Amino acid sequence: MARILLIADLHLISSKLDKINLFIKFCHEKATKADQLFILGDLFNTWLGDDLSIDAYPSVISALKILSKTTKVFINGGNRDFLLGNEFTKQTDCVLFNTPYLLKTNNKNYVLMHGDELCTDDRQYQRLKGFLRHPITKFIFLHLPIKIRLKLSGQLRKKSIKSQQYKISKIMDINQNTADKLMQKYPYADLIHGHTHRQNTHQNERYTRYVLGDWDVDKGNAIEIIEQLNYLEIY
Repeated sequence: MARILLIADLHLISSKLDKINLFIKFCHEKATKADQLFILGDLFNTWLGDDLSIDAYPSVISALKILSKTTKVFINGGNRDFLLGNEFTKQTDCVLFNTPYLLKTNNKNYVLMHGDELCTDDRQYQRLKGFLRHPITKFIFLHLPIKIRLKLSGQLRKKSIKSQQYKISKIMDINQNTADKLMQKYPYADLIHGHTHRQNTHQNERYTRYVLGDWDVDKGNAIEIIEQLNYLEIY
């Protein structure tokens, strides 16, 4: 029976070594015992292109490279690290995958995604996401000088924080109708996502929605699937 682990929303920052060390410990002690690890977005708090960001996380890159020797590691970009690219996969041996992704197991199928795709009540965010992830926008940004990329990223982050202060909590959560419409395409499957940082299990009429929480400097969480699905606490 295959053992599968899923995590999301670590938001690793190069200067925050406690959380980085917790993730490395997770890779060495828990993930290495799994057959597959799925990272459902926002492993990194910011990723401004492989040429700029890889050198900021040498220990993380090394840990993923070592882990990939025993465990198949799949990762999709979240709203913070959607610029993960080919050089990252080359140096880590991770596999970048697109979502929604249908994970098939012996007992159940699961639809995997970061989760921001479901937050359709936040129209301002969805418009910005559409602009930032457009292939032309990404191409232009990745070819800008490093100083300009850093400046633009800082400005966008400040704007995002300010914007969130005026948004009600419901707007930044998933839209149930959007989730239901998605899951109509995947009968007999359940849904697993992150992004909202609201770890919980939601039982719907046709499917169950499992939400991964974010990680702190001394505590994280994962979902483990062997014969059934369980939440794990990571210390």
